[in-house]
Amino acid sequence: MSRPVEALAELDRLLDELVRESYDADAQRSLSDDEVLTITALAGRIVRRAEALVIDATAQVLERCEYTSHDERITTRKGARSVGELLQRTTLASRQTVAGYQRAARATRRSMAPSSGQVLPADYPALREALAGGHIGADGLCAVLGPLAGVLGDLGRAGHLAADEEIAASARGEGADAAPPACAEELRILAQVWSVYLDQDGAEPRESAALRKRGITLGAGRDSLVPVRGHLLPEVAAQLERLFDSSLTPKLNGPRFTDPDQPSEACADDRTRAQRQHDVLANALDVAARSGEFPTIGGAAPTLVVAVREEDLVAGRGYAQVEGSDQPVSIGVARHVACTGGVLRVTLDEGGRIVALNTLDRVFNHHQRKAITLRDGGCLIPGCHIPASWCEIHHVAEHARGGATHTDNGVLLCWFHHRTLDTSGWRIRMNHGIPEVRGPSWWDSRMLWRPVTTSRVRMREQLGRRQ
Repeated sequence: MSRPVEALAELDRLLDELVRESYDADAQRSLSDDEVLTITALAGRIVRRAEALVIDATAQVLERCEYTSHDERITTRKGARSVGELLQRTTLASRQTVAGYQRAARATRRSMAPSSGQVLPADYPALREALAGGHIGADGLCAVLGPLAGVLGDLGRAGHLAADEEIAASARGEGADAAPPACAEELRILAQVWSVYLDQDGAEPRESAALRKRGITLGAGRDSLVPVRGHLLPEVAAQLERLFDSSLTPKLNGPRFTDPDQPSEACADDRTRAQRQHDVLANALDVAARSGEFPTIGGAAPTLVVAVREEDLVAGRGYAQVEGSDQPVSIGVARHVACTGGVLRVTLDEGGRIVALNTLDRVFNHHQRKAITLRDGGCLIPGCHIPASWCEIHHVAEHARGGATHTDNGVLLCWFHHRTLDTSGWRIRMNHGIPEVRGPSWWDSRMLWRPVTTSRVRMREQLGRRQ
């Protein structure tokens, strides 16, 4: 057995003992904060050093497949279709991780010229040294290689090596700004700066390529979800991020009016960041659809159409169908859409012939919306900061059960709280034209009805009355 293999086997044995002790005896529980962080840092360095060995071994596998016949390749002799498959089997890593190993190996290996047998320098010699020293790992290398890929510009190899040196210095904590060692994200940003500096042609060629690759596709629906794939242009992605930030960043709403019986805890929201971003996008699509600025479809606004049998809607169970999607949706979705839009009742005979059309006017007009906005201020649920312009108007008493399309029966709710009102534990009622909310027990153990608003005008009136 060779020395590297023996040394690694011994290291694996020592690490096994240490990990067993840490997990089985909860050894870290008794350590100080500084000791726990020291273990984290040292373990991270060991991981990076181990990745350096994996990347070096990957370079050897690549080399043993490039200049040999198919039958003599290491992959063929070990029964693997490709280098990626062989590395997945040996490292037990994912396809993405193995692809990163190969990318890092190609950038840092010292290839051998097939004709002369001369060992050639690595494409990124300084990063190779940083990798061997445990200063950068596979994720850091991949973060750097992405922006720098294919960028040489007018400065040529000299500029390429300068970028290599400075990025490696930053990984060691020896950069121009004397900052501590940079993490993978910081190295990626530095590489992006260098790529702009090296690319003397400017952004136009990149933008032309990006314009060709931009696009959004909706995949086939499955399990009541539709996958979204695609690439956004940077400015489009930035605008979407601004929309997310405008709704997901906690806002200071000025003076707050408290009540001795009012729970002091903020409204808990257990949605993940991704779920919240989905709901912001749903709000944005709703705002855009009713803005009146989009092209019409057959003379009508781009309105979501949901079909449901009347008996299912009355019974509250069954399925509905959304035009443009092959995925069935719940009756709750049908109620949600019907609450915010007009209803066209289509009567079919037994053979399927249309025998009657009746339009039920249940859409709040723009004057009513302005009045409700003045009263409610935004989404009515306490702790929600979605502004009024992004909200839908909910019929407190369902229109289908006689509820009027009147300001005394309409309240502002964001898409998420409107969509989940029946299952979230929140309840809304109107008391002489004033909306009141009763929260779930985790928010208010007494579950009292409480008047709510985020309207600055009404809040100021409340302050005046209290004083």
